[in-house]
Amino acid sequence: MTMKVVVENLTGTLFYVQVGKEATVADLKREIEAQQKLPYHRLILILDTDSDDRHCSRLMNDDADGVLLVDYGVKDGSHVYVFLNPLDDGSTNHLFELNWCDSLLG
Repeated sequence: MTMKVVVENLTGTLFYVQVGKEATVADLKREIEAQQKLPYHRLILILDTDSDDRHCSRLMNDDADGVLLVDYGVKDGSHVYVFLNPLDDGSTNHLFELNWCDSLLG
């Protein structure tokens, strides 16, 4: 079984990535790297977790080995935004957690 994930880049271009139901965040990043020729280590993925009453987004982190896409709520047809980390300037790593919902803002 596979699922097709809709991926959108900063220019608004949509493309589709097909991954297995047991795919990890790292697997999705590798597919994006292969299709779009983007550097794996710089990819930032944010899942659009739209629900009927609010718009939410969630950073999908692959720091822990084997984090499944389904653990983040990814399913067939999910929308993921892809961003690029700036080039490493030698500064320390800046870890952060990103979750937000429009209904919680303002």
